[in-house]
Amino acid sequence: MQISLTVNDTSHTLEVTDNCLLVDVIREQLRLTGTHVGCDTSQCGACTVHLDGRAVKACTVLAAQADGCAVTTIEGIGSVDALHPMQQAFRECHALQCGFCTPGMIMSAIDLVSHGDVSSKQAVREGLEGNICRCTGYHNIVNAVLQAAGTMEKA
Repeated sequence: MQISLTVNDTSHTLEVTDNCLLVDVIREQLRLTGTHVGCDTSQCGACTVHLDGRAVKACTVLAAQADGCAVTTIEGIGSVDALHPMQQAFRECHALQCGFCTPGMIMSAIDLVSHGDVSSKQAVREGLEGNICRCTGYHNIVNAVLQAAGTMEKA
């Protein structure tokens, strides 16, 4: 089947199979490898992207479900010269170690700040519950989200 979607502000028309996942389109067809595949079962959150402005786990979204939608991946939120406030906060707060979970964690955190509760450390921990980090213990991730939330609200 043929689908059309906009990824990071670029329109694409692609041929996909009926059971093709959004994460496979992003990584294999579009070669945007910042979106990671961790578990393939929606448990880890490494594949989180924004679909029409909301965080989704791309390993559980069929490519056909994204037909006509706007997708934003980690590559679409900032650049080396102009980091997104969440990326900058992760950097400043040392909120990553191995980096495998970081793209999905950042995409979820942006959605959390935009649509969720960031009123306390506990609220941030609960808001990021669907994203697993095996390295950091989350302390610095929570601090980064709270720091970025202040910056993003000002923007």
